Amino acid sequence: MNRISDYSIRRLLSDKYSENLTEIITSLKRMSILNMIEFNMRAQDGKTIERPLGSNKHFPGYDMLMFAPSIMTKFSLLESAKIDMRVTIGPEATKPLTINIPLMISGMAYGLALSEEEKLALAKAAKTMETTTGSGEGPLLPEERQEAGKYILQISRWPWGGRTDEQISSADMLEVQMGQGAAMGTYKVEAMQGKAQTLAGLIPGQSVASLPAPPGVNTPDDWPSFMATLRKRAKGIPIGLKLMPTGRLEEDLDVAIDLGFDAIVLDGAQGGTYGSAPIKQDDFGIPTLNALVRADRFLKARGVRQQISLITAGGYFTPGECLKALALGADAINLGSIVIMASSSNQTEKVIPFEPPNTIVFYDSSTNVKELNVNQAATSVVNLLTSMVAEMEEAMRALGKTSLKELNPDDLVALDSYTAEVTGVKRIY
Repeated sequence: MNRISDYSIRRLLSDKYSENLTEIITSLKRMSILNMIEFNMRAQDGKTIERPLGSNKHFPGYDMLMFAPSIMTKFSLLESAKIDMRVTIGPEATKPLTINIPLMISGMAYGLALSEEEKLALAKAAKTMETTTGSGEGPLLPEERQEAGKYILQISRWPWGGRTDEQISSADMLEVQMGQGAAMGTYKVEAMQGKAQTLAGLIPGQSVASLPAPPGVNTPDDWPSFMATLRKRAKGIPIGLKLMPTGRLEEDLDVAIDLGFDAIVLDGAQGGTYGSAPIKQDDFGIPTLNALVRADRFLKARGVRQQISLITAGGYFTPGECLKALALGADAINLGSIVIMASSSNQTEKVIPFEPPNTIVFYDSSTNVKELNVNQAATSVVNLLTSMVAEMEEAMRALGKTSLKELNPDDLVALDSYTAEVTGVKRIY
């Protein structure tokens, strides 16, 4: 070992750069390991690569915000104090959707992303926590709907995205999908296999491409008639719009308000996905924090903030981030990546070390992977949400607040000028 070490060190210290392994160090100073891996992937076959779970970039977020309770003039609440964490989505709808906690499970697609076992686990967890889960972009899985309590059906941009009247009548809310934080625009997937293929109405071997907008919307001029028809089919349940917020956010919101959407779901640049091109993850959209603040201000300026619910999504990993978003104006938070990670947290031994831990939740996992234990996965998600809500309630007591409705930006301070300017929160200096 000593001789090998001496030889290796001599080579590193004496070989010219063109023959020296330390060339990698200078390369990595200019690029990340991920950059190096991805350009080698591109070099294999010249195809677009599909990266899972979103961008690795660190966008401006909630780290530079801190809660600011009054210490002497307003005491914190006793541990026994009950905190009202209920949220109503679409308050102006004939049949508004009320959930028990402000944390919702994002709609993630069956067949295009998640397995049946994972979808059933998320449905069971959502029902236990009295919150929502949803179909996402994929074909509706009947067994999932049966297991779930409150259910959001997505009107997606796939050929099956118009949904049937029976499917719509089974939902508690509709969500028109026009993009998300890690993916927007159109893209194509190779043929789904098995049950998902059948539910999507595809024939074996058929590949499928997404549409620029939901079926029936061929030009922007089609939106009013589309929404009028969808409103009749919805029969009073809220209709939300999910989009990737961009630098043209106010322009998009202006249209959404005029069309009468009951809720806006903003999936910021930190959002995750089963897989999309890295350029869409890294170079499109705006950060979640900026999107939330801009949307809240615009809705207030239009005088519709109390009528339209604001749901934020993308990059929420801690109870503190979620509670700060609620203080800045969000009505609820959509959670995706951490939910699927939690669901497999006690079952990763089934796939590692030769596959990534999340392989166990995906629809197209290799056939030699053991099935996810649905009940165990559901329990893990329930534990995650229970723990997060408990921490949020503890913070609420420290702030002297008994209801989410009492939270506001005055409960925060900013550690730097940028965050103070973006949020309008008082800075600490």
